[in-house]
Amino acid sequence: MHPTLHASDLLDLKHQPAFVELDGTSAAWEILSRLADLCQGIRAEMQGRTIGASFIGEQVFVGRGTVIEPGAVIKGPAWIGNDCVIRPGCFIRENTVVGNGAVLGNSCEFKNCVVFDEAEIPHFNYVGDSIVGYKGHLGAGVILSNVRLDRREVKVAFDDGSRVDTGLKKFGAIIGDQAEIGCNAVISPGSVIGRRSIIYPCAPWRGVLAQDSVVQYQPSLRIRPRQS
Repeated sequence: MHPTLHASDLLDLKHQPAFVELDGTSAAWEILSRLADLCQGIRAEMQGRTIGASFIGEQVFVGRGTVIEPGAVIKGPAWIGNDCVIRPGCFIRENTVVGNGAVLGNSCEFKNCVVFDEAEIPHFNYVGDSIVGYKGHLGAGVILSNVRLDRREVKVAFDDGSRVDTGLKKFGAIIGDQAEIGCNAVISPGSVIGRRSIIYPCAPWRGVLAQDSVVQYQPSLRIRPRQS
């Protein structure tokens, strides 16, 4: 396994949700294949509070200080840590695990994923079969696409043409600690974004991005006089 794909090289495991325990020497995505079985052990408990009407399923744990705002749907099984904000219209589907202090925003959808402490996923985002690291941030409209168009196994691709098998047909992305993904960027299946890296708004990205990198995306605009 390429060392840049190990969980401990991408994620601060001190800030993972208390409900899971990633193996720092294994590929970061390996936890995703075990989430369904792990989440079957979740027991319903509400330690936070709700504002207005929301739907909370039978197998949902919500930690202290977490606020669930009107119109949120937590289908579950789901485990949500302390001091989170679940905003209106947020849809949390099966096998979602969230750390402390995270923001899960309006009209966002989460499924079979792990969200580390203090991550911010605030507006119109899709996070499926993915991991978002400590203080990771997805700008408005960012999509973590989790299925290839041909429905074949997702592989992680490097610039040199080498590929790593994941054994998964559904795998979106690993977003490393403090990475910033600009508004409306689309992250293709099997992408790995290193710590503190930045991807410009509207950029399409596929593959492995080294930590502390910046992906610039500047499509040109053509301006002409309007014809009568």
